[in-house]
Amino acid sequence: MRNNISRADLDALIRFLAQDDPILTQSTQVAAFEREWGDWLGVEHCVFVNSGSSANLITMAALRETAGPGEIIVPTLTWVSDIAAVLQCGFEPVFVDLDPITLGMDLAQAIAAITPRTKAIFLSHILGYDALSDAFLAEIASRGIPLVEDVCESHGATHGGRRLGTFGRFSNFSFYYAHHLSTIEGGMVCTPDPDQYEVLRMLRSHGMVRESRSATVRDGYRQRHPDLNPDFIFAFAAYNVRSTELSAVIGRHQLPRLEANNQLRSRNLEVFLDGLDPARYRTDFRRQGSSNYALTLVLREPDEGLRDRVETALRREQIEFRRGTSGGGNQLRQPYLRQRYGDTYAKFPNAEHVHFFGYYVGNYPDLETHRVQELCELLNRL
Repeated sequence: MRNNISRADLDALIRFLAQDDPILTQSTQVAAFEREWGDWLGVEHCVFVNSGSSANLITMAALRETAGPGEIIVPTLTWVSDIAAVLQCGFEPVFVDLDPITLGMDLAQAIAAITPRTKAIFLSHILGYDALSDAFLAEIASRGIPLVEDVCESHGATHGGRRLGTFGRFSNFSFYYAHHLSTIEGGMVCTPDPDQYEVLRMLRSHGMVRESRSATVRDGYRQRHPDLNPDFIFAFAAYNVRSTELSAVIGRHQLPRLEANNQLRSRNLEVFLDGLDPARYRTDFRRQGSSNYALTLVLREPDEGLRDRVETALRREQIEFRRGTSGGGNQLRQPYLRQRYGDTYAKFPNAEHVHFFGYYVGNYPDLETHRVQELCELLNRL
């Protein structure tokens, strides 16, 4: 993988720092980045935080504060912080297997897992693939189940021509290192709900009421708590997950080239999947609407010999890869979950297959097509 922060991004940051007495903590650059990201995405309210993991955390905290305890339906294949945030905020995760075509959750299993205690479905769009279906969206809407979209690996991907991250009550993005847009560290929570927006703003900054942009919210707390300094009313036992003006400057400078970069990423994925031997490797992923984060390499069958040859060849050629794809594979095999749920990982065969026989390989906008083709030739010879 490569860092997406360019020399031009760094030059923009230097120009910002060269001002007389620039503000470095969260201020006008953060607010501008939130507006510009919301305009690009198509969601009215955005809250910039210091990581995608923090975006997950305050999203689950907002659900806890507004919906109370209960269950959150989660995928077995995702990044650790999705499930960690569910646990940290006092919810019980309910796991479902993955769909081999999207690597997102099996939507039929997700629907079947809904109970009266379900507070939300926390769905991850893996490696740039669209994990939604119209039938799924209609079903959860009819049952009043909120959707939380993890779009950390899928900036710019679409479902039915509409950007992922615009379907849920919340959507979370990460701007880490090699993601489609990077602010060094950083994340964003997006919501169409103005009430949740105010809660998120307070949760980002110690639970302080003064962080709310709603005069009605601020005045309500002041009237109910006349004994408190209005500048220091803490509505929630919250966090400090603010980001900085520096990160926002980088994000704002990158945003205008995001679409062009995504097209290059998607081109690389097409070359890769078209070049692989479909008898050995899966090439039938849902490409429609995808915005690739990393090249998807999954063995078609559980062939340990081929797996070992793949890993040996990639290491020999110094080609960076990650086994298990997103998050290292089946999260239920990880110590933090295994100590709670034992050997339940075995109930999810699709996640198990990707855990042992699935990989991703670095993709980035300046990756040359001929190198992708050479990678396919290498893999097809094994």
